Amino acid sequence: MTQFTDLPLDPRVLQAVAEAGYTTPTPIQMQAIPPAVEGRDVLGIAQTGTGKTASFVLPMITRLQRGRARARMPRSLVLCPTRELAAQVAENFDKYAAHVKLSKALLIGGVSFKDQDALIDRGVDVLIATPGRLLDHFERGKLLLTGIEIMVVDEADRMLDMGFIPDIERIFGLLRPGSFQTLFFSATMAKEIERLTKAFLRDPVKVEVARRATAAETIEQGLVMIEGSRREAEAGEKRAVLRALIDAEGEACTNAIVFCNRKVDVDVVAKSLRKHGYDAEPIHGDLDQSQRTRTLDAFREGRLRLLVASDVAARGLDIPAVSHVFNFDVPTHSEDYVHRIGRTGRAGRSGKALTIAAPRDDKLVAAIEALIGREIPRVPVPASPASRRPAAEGERREPRQDRPRTRRDERPAARGGAAEGPGPQLLAPRPEERRQDEETPAAPSPRRAGRGDDRRRRPEEREDRVVGMGDDVPAFIRMSFEERLAG
Repeated sequence: MTQFTDLPLDPRVLQAVAEAGYTTPTPIQMQAIPPAVEGRDVLGIAQTGTGKTASFVLPMITRLQRGRARARMPRSLVLCPTRELAAQVAENFDKYAAHVKLSKALLIGGVSFKDQDALIDRGVDVLIATPGRLLDHFERGKLLLTGIEIMVVDEADRMLDMGFIPDIERIFGLLRPGSFQTLFFSATMAKEIERLTKAFLRDPVKVEVARRATAAETIEQGLVMIEGSRREAEAGEKRAVLRALIDAEGEACTNAIVFCNRKVDVDVVAKSLRKHGYDAEPIHGDLDQSQRTRTLDAFREGRLRLLVASDVAARGLDIPAVSHVFNFDVPTHSEDYVHRIGRTGRAGRSGKALTIAAPRDDKLVAAIEALIGREIPRVPVPASPASRRPAAEGERREPRQDRPRTRRDERPAARGGAAEGPGPQLLAPRPEERRQDEETPAAPSPRRAGRGDDRRRRPEEREDRVVGMGDDVPAFIRMSFEERLAG
């Protein structure tokens, strides 16, 4: 079996890898590192949780340890789709470059421009950034990209997806043509996205260690179907099912990520879980960066049990010991399902992923099953004490059967006096009552005396009167159309 020592890595890099506790490379690392060290372009596709980050960080450090950075001209660039993933790449760089004198800068939103500018001015070997913040620094004249030797696009399918393509093309246009190596890594790579990579890669080495968009075999998957109901009540039912699933897993659920499709639902679900006594916090793109960092650190360190997240946390985050993933919503893009459940069962560990679905999610579920090439086993909704608590937050309650509906005119008189006749009808009158009402005209109301009385009388009781203008119709109205034209 191949060991890290068999790979063409710098001895100081190998020392850092050994200190991190790794001896055997994963398949993607074993196949991607040698051509990357040689300077070849690489297109790497592998399941999430298989060590793609080290596949480009280790050869990058090996190649960059010879040379020196210049002010405002970084030597390598790593583009990431989210702040969290960029921060994670930076942590990996610090770990594996512990014995090599290389500098780095992390350019992400939510952090002071001044601090980032100071790092760039001193010169950095590795620049790790999200596209938006990178372009902000360039437009402010604080950054030059003509000295880039290694260009890395992490999570390439998302980076090249709709909305990111113009930024990626612009950034590549700022590099000096033909002077840099390009590395693309992703867990999924649709054919149309793969065609786009041909515009950026030159004779790449393609490394595909698993069938595209497959989940690790160490992940136990399940699908919980809830009964159809009114749309406004569905969210409350799903929250109750989520609590039942967490309770049913018991102590096996040491920690978990709960994924929602919308940011607003992330906040609602996290608040609901806390209200019912669960240790939960939200994380999504609208939160302050410092809050996101604190929440993620607490989850990594075991001080937080449940992390309720949008898909910002699904892309490449490496939290090794996640026992469970709960999909509160079925993801609208089937590829996101692979990324979500890939947060558990990492590095050979076992994990469990449960998805809550309603009947209207049938098409989304079918698309996911077609993508992963297998049917997701159906799991019954578990019984839970949560279902016996008082209804709250939109949860449905069965109507009381011990109180029959009554007509309002059959109810007891109001407190303080006897009823003075039938009140307004709550239910429609019986057929025989309707016929009687139609045959007996209502008595005129004293308040509507005068002309109003006539409208409530039978036709034969009304006074004879001229309807319309009678003989007083003006002559121009009696004229024919032709006569009007002639006039």
